[in-house]
Amino acid sequence: MARDVSDSTPVGSKDELISWIAAGEKPASSFRIGTEHEKFPFYRSDLAPVPYEGRDGAGGIRALLEGMQQRLGWEPITDAGHIIGLAGPEGGGAISLEPGGQFELSGAPLATLHETQSELAAHIADVNEVAAPHGIAFAGLGASPLWTRAETPVMPKGRYKIMANYMPKVGTLGLDMMFRTCTVQVNLDFGSEADMVRKLRVSLALQPLATALFAASPFLERKLNGFQSLRSEIWRHTDNARSGMLAFAFDEGMSYEAYVDWALDVPMYFVKRGDTYHDVTGASFRDLFAGKLAQLPGECATMSDWANHLSTLFPEVRLKRFLEMRGADAGPADMLAALPAFWVGLLYDQTSLDAAWEIVKGWSNAERQALRDAVPKQGLAATVAGRSLGEIAAEVLELSRAGLARRAKRDASGRDESIYLSPLQEILARGQTLAQVLEERYRGAWGGKVEPALTELTL
Repeated sequence: MARDVSDSTPVGSKDELISWIAAGEKPASSFRIGTEHEKFPFYRSDLAPVPYEGRDGAGGIRALLEGMQQRLGWEPITDAGHIIGLAGPEGGGAISLEPGGQFELSGAPLATLHETQSELAAHIADVNEVAAPHGIAFAGLGASPLWTRAETPVMPKGRYKIMANYMPKVGTLGLDMMFRTCTVQVNLDFGSEADMVRKLRVSLALQPLATALFAASPFLERKLNGFQSLRSEIWRHTDNARSGMLAFAFDEGMSYEAYVDWALDVPMYFVKRGDTYHDVTGASFRDLFAGKLAQLPGECATMSDWANHLSTLFPEVRLKRFLEMRGADAGPADMLAALPAFWVGLLYDQTSLDAAWEIVKGWSNAERQALRDAVPKQGLAATVAGRSLGEIAAEVLELSRAGLARRAKRDASGRDESIYLSPLQEILARGQTLAQVLEERYRGAWGGKVEPALTELTL
């Protein structure tokens, strides 16, 4: 999320919180695709991470943002005098920073995957043009392969200070999540409460499959870490009160209200008043809603508080006014385009959505959780309900391809959107995830060196 929401409208009832989410409903003709991806900036000369103010006469993150502002003409987003992001024209996307300097594009809501691909290509060209004079490049991986946490820079963003202080209290790897991981996700629409529930259930059940297909984080601190998706494993040890597979989403009667009830009790990070982030960690939104927040006596909830709180919940699929698919490692450019293609084909075509539900509807909460727990290490070899994830992936990928073909959104060459699934089809054809390919190179051509993971996966 590029910037925290500012809406001082007081919240008068829980129904208003429910209505805020329900306001995201759209007719299918207005469904859009919003793709977000993060990437690691590094100095080409020595593969060091990029601090905010730069080093040795070379620009840093600030210089990148200022350069992008000049190039794009976007509005700067500041925090205590520091530029921390850029907001595009109304509805036109944003650029933001993750805690360790990971550079994020939050794409505009677009009608087709062809537009998504064009947006992605333009962004990568822009950031590389701006970064080149500073000797900076960007790599697409799910976890930082070289730098220790101590070597990783810290961005000057108020909410991140609060989060960094809180993370060690609720998990063992939350700081690694903040400072040393990158993801790609897609935000997709729903037409009704029933449509939201069906899409949420299917995408939650299949999120471990996406984790396996996009696994690209086998290294940490210059060695193999034992996982195909270390990023996914890190999330298992970050903050279980706000993360995970949302077992309640499969309960009879799942609704907007059920999600709101869960969110009300998830501990908050902060309340923002003006330009100040007030640390309210440990208190629930229900406390603020009731005007009983110990840290801010008498302060009552506003709609911006609600929107900001929802942005600090991290389940495998997140509900706001759209659904966010959160299971995938960042990767090379073709994988960044493949992630939205995978989910659009499944969720924006009713035939494929219904068929995907038939595959997953018999899985129990225990089976879904066991799959989620196994995938970071086992990848496509993990099993659920007596079947390998690789076998299921072949079926699901065909459903996605068919859904994209039925959408019949064609580019100038007459190709439909299924062309963006090619890297996933190649993974299944060779029987190896990108993480496994990288490990093979590490043991072979790279001679036990991890550094090529940055240089060879440069965007």
